[in-house]
Amino acid sequence: MTKDTTLKNDNWGWRARIGMFIVGSEAVPEAEWGAMAPDGVSVHAARVTAGAPWARWQADKTGVDLADDLLRGARQFATMRLTAVVLGHTTSSVVGGKGWDEATASALAAVLGTGVLGKGAKATTNGLDTMAALRASGVQRPFLVLPPWFPDDTVKAAVGYYAAHGLEPAGHLRMDPGGKWRDLPPQDLYGHGMGFEQEVEPLHAQIRAACPAAADGVLIAGTGFRCVAILETLEHDLGRPVVSANQASLWHCLRLSGVRAPVAGYGRLFSR
Repeated sequence: MTKDTTLKNDNWGWRARIGMFIVGSEAVPEAEWGAMAPDGVSVHAARVTAGAPWARWQADKTGVDLADDLLRGARQFATMRLTAVVLGHTTSSVVGGKGWDEATASALAAVLGTGVLGKGAKATTNGLDTMAALRASGVQRPFLVLPPWFPDDTVKAAVGYYAAHGLEPAGHLRMDPGGKWRDLPPQDLYGHGMGFEQEVEPLHAQIRAACPAAADGVLIAGTGFRCVAILETLEHDLGRPVVSANQASLWHCLRLSGVRAPVAGYGRLFSR
């Protein structure tokens, strides 16, 4: 009997190695990135339990202080020869407001660049990623789709955030969670398990029905919001670009890493 000496795929990040900060209790970001990431790109997650935003403005607003677990994770990432690191939390970006993303990416980059092994990693945030993705897609007035667990103040912050950056939404939708969940306040949905019972078919139907004619594209915000399976179908149905939080962050991190390997089936953004 001949021994099989064929080398097997070990998912080694020979093209890029990307670090991702995600909400401690979420599974969606890793699942969606794993589905989309091209060969030779490895993804390494650090979990964060801090409240939003994950970095707090200093009193004089000249910079931010990273939350303890974010700082600890950044120090660990600094030893891993990463090509890019993303703070994958939409809520932090929109609550942090204008200027927060740049200040936080700068603070992360300062930590990631310490030591011989940390040099070269680019730092970004989900807010920066989604704005870059919308602009690369030629979208100026997106239809903003938000998770059902976003409370009213976060919905308002999200609409205002994109408007403040010159991407004023043509309309917005907080997904209807359905009869099983409708009697719970939005902020209680995730704690009661909705994050692990998400279905993409109702989301597709709601976006298709509600997208206004004035919108020149769609942005599905929220890194814990399961949706990449429907991006290509929505683009076909609506005839407009569709961007999602995790798709945008992976795309932006690949570009920051100098990687243009093909990614098929997850929206036209990856051809930009």
